[in-house]
Amino acid sequence: MELHSTAQTTPDLALEKEMAALIVTALNLDIAPEAIVPEEPLYGDKLGIDSIDILEIALVVSKQYGVQMKADSEDNAHIFGSLRALTAYVGERRVK
Repeated sequence: MELHSTAQTTPDLALEKEMAALIVTALNLDIAPEAIVPEEPLYGDKLGIDSIDILEIALVVSKQYGVQMKADSEDNAHIFGSLRALTAYVGERRVK
């Protein structure tokens, strides 16, 4: 499967930092972007991100990077599995 190969590549740390800031700003999180651990789950208890927040992140990513995401995609669990996974996905597909 194509998505699993992205975890093997070197992460784009600049984009990862940018994405963390985008998430914090979009969701008005009360943490510093650097506090998001790249490999930890985005969804759930640690950050308090729920399914509505994931939709908001998808919308902001679409506007910022031109990456279209589908709410019913089977790959969403992987794409939004962590900051690193989301960054890899966006990095491969961004048009802006």
